[in-house]
Amino acid sequence: MKERPIEIFRKHGGQLRMSEAVKHGITRYMLYSLKAKGIIEQLSRGIYRLVELPPISNPDLVTVSLRFPNAVVCLISALAFHDITTQIPHAVSVAVDRNSRIPSLDYPPIQAHRFSNKSYKSGIEAHQIDGVSVKIYCVEKTLADCFKFRNKIGMDVALEALKIYRERNKFKPMELLDYAKICRVAMVMRPYLEATV
Repeated sequence: MKERPIEIFRKHGGQLRMSEAVKHGITRYMLYSLKAKGIIEQLSRGIYRLVELPPISNPDLVTVSLRFPNAVVCLISALAFHDITTQIPHAVSVAVDRNSRIPSLDYPPIQAHRFSNKSYKSGIEAHQIDGVSVKIYCVEKTLADCFKFRNKIGMDVALEALKIYRERNKFKPMELLDYAKICRVAMVMRPYLEATV
């Protein structure tokens, strides 16, 4: 007996890309029909989710991660996730490898940044948000990135994040310096790190 579409959704955490749904035997027509009946909702173009699931705690990060699995949440979006900024992200900031296509979405808005291969691959953590694995840079890598992009996001944002990090987290100056070297901002960060020791 063929599996019911709802069971296929449940088996995959309640969320599916259209391509995954089709691969598991759910036709486009079935998807549109389930959506019309209010059984599933469309999170973003090509991403569907069971309505019965609890509300998503961070829908923007989940949507971006489902649409662009290789993108890594960075800069102000990562600062906000780690709770070391007073800034409110107006777009989801993501890093992609220098040779990758820049992701774009109608909603949520995305600010994509191309990172060098080593910088892109360093410090990635996978966080589970509502059953979805979301790639986010660790706190120390995020701080180094903020110093690297200080002309885009503002030096005040980077310094505020460093101050909050110092107050709330276990201060790891050597780890910060390692990421600063990868991001080629060690000379810029060193005086601020020495001032906080």
